Amino acid sequence: MNKKGIVIRGLRKRYGEGETAVEALRGVDMQVAPGEVVGLVGPSGSGKSTLLKCLGAVIDPTAGYMELDGEVIFDDGWKVRDLRALRRDRIGFVFQAPYLIPFLDIVDNVALPRMLAGVPNAEARETARELLQALDMTHRIGAMPAQLSGGEQQRVAIARGLVNHPPVILADEPTAPLDTARAMAVMRILQDMARRFHTAVIVVTHDEKIIPTFRRIYHIRDGVTHEEAGEGRPLDAS
Repeated sequence: MNKKGIVIRGLRKRYGEGETAVEALRGVDMQVAPGEVVGLVGPSGSGKSTLLKCLGAVIDPTAGYMELDGEVIFDDGWKVRDLRALRRDRIGFVFQAPYLIPFLDIVDNVALPRMLAGVPNAEARETARELLQALDMTHRIGAMPAQLSGGEQQRVAIARGLVNHPPVILADEPTAPLDTARAMAVMRILQDMARRFHTAVIVVTHDEKIIPTFRRIYHIRDGVTHEEAGEGRPLDAS
């Protein structure tokens, strides 16, 4: 896999016009390499959610530059015609809540984005089973979401985010509802999957438990990012 991560330069987002305009992002610069997991932290209202929505092609930036896997996707305007396909095929999402479909078993929950991308159902399910096996969920194959623990549901959500082998995963507070042991397990999984699939992972978090695990952290304040080195504490440390 020859993925190239994500590059962001001078990203800006303004809401409204004239005197009532709000500059939510004032010139964000970020770079995340394939296989790297970085943290994005900042107080409420700092621009984290706006940045994540811009990166995920959910809202339109006002200006700036974004490059995904070596392709320019935004340069003072979208350079990709089908944003829905971009979100579906090239960006994985992991949220605070797993948002699993309750009437589908975990294989079909994971396989669904791949099916929607036009992959034959049998092939999509096989990929889903392989990911669930990699996440130590083989013993739960066939289970429904309601039969899983919170940590197991989050593993299924991570597998779903990876199923189309995207070059980037955006994880929004993925450990917020979990205790320390389960939060560390989720971070270990994200780091293992990032290395295995050469995926760039951005984790938005307020969770003080996991911040020491990042080697690099972007702080966002008043719509501007500031990079600093993290502790990179081993996840098996007590």
